[in-house]
Amino acid sequence: MALRPLLTTIALVAGLPALADEPIGAAVSIELNATRTNEGACTLSFLVQNGHDAPIDQAIYEAVLFDAAGQVERLTLFDMGALPPARPRVRQFALAGQTCEALGAILINGAETCSGADLPERACETDLLLTSRTEIALKG
Repeated sequence: MALRPLLTTIALVAGLPALADEPIGAAVSIELNATRTNEGACTLSFLVQNGHDAPIDQAIYEAVLFDAAGQVERLTLFDMGALPPARPRVRQFALAGQTCEALGAILINGAETCSGADLPERACETDLLLTSRTEIALKG
């Protein structure tokens, strides 16, 4: 079963050159890149990029998870950590007691924390670019 994590890593890395070569402007890009249900938890893999000239020291987003019927399942925080400018980062979060198949959408409600020197006001929220390569919609 060690092959599955390797294939997931290869799939994530395969999309990196295109992302790194295309400037996104003064924004933060968050892509829900992959999902995997494993041992009673849904693991979400996000590909995140800071398009600002200055590094983001910490970015924490409030997220609302909706089930397949469109009802709120839970609110949570996704800590994307430090985001250097123009360098993609992968962040993973395991949602205990949740299968990925039961999720219908994730709403990024806003930035709980966005810190760093020389960042414009609301740097983590203004022009937030959200995409999904999965069956789960990512909205903002």
